[in-house]
Amino acid sequence: MDQFMQIAIAQAKQGLKEGGIPIGSVLVKDHHIIGQGHNKRVQDGDPITHAEIDCLRNAGRIGNYQDTILYSTLMPCYLCAGAVVQFGIKKVVVGESVTFTGAREFMESHGVEVIDLNLAECQQLMRQFINKNPLLWNEDIGK
Repeated sequence: MDQFMQIAIAQAKQGLKEGGIPIGSVLVKDHHIIGQGHNKRVQDGDPITHAEIDCLRNAGRIGNYQDTILYSTLMPCYLCAGAVVQFGIKKVVVGESVTFTGAREFMESHGVEVIDLNLAECQQLMRQFINKNPLLWNEDIGK
């Protein structure tokens, strides 16, 4: 597993430790991390603070996102996929999409390369959380 996904997983675990949803994200440009974050919907009481959104906020204004790669422990939802498309991010590396299929087809239809690593660690993290917190999880995905 590459170092950037390891850091995304560490972000997910930090979110869980804070009482939130265990999803982490990292934005990389030229092999350097320029932003990282985790889902903070619970911690901040903000329905928009998904991991990818937190990561992009923490990266700040960088002008052009076309040479960046977004890592996420879970396949991005339509909200986060919309941000990927809006900012012209061309590559997304995902830890898993078994527990949540997300918006892969949407991103790919807009020219985004999506790589699903199908990592057991990411699946286990989400399965444990979903089993313990089904109502919170359904709130997060809009069900």
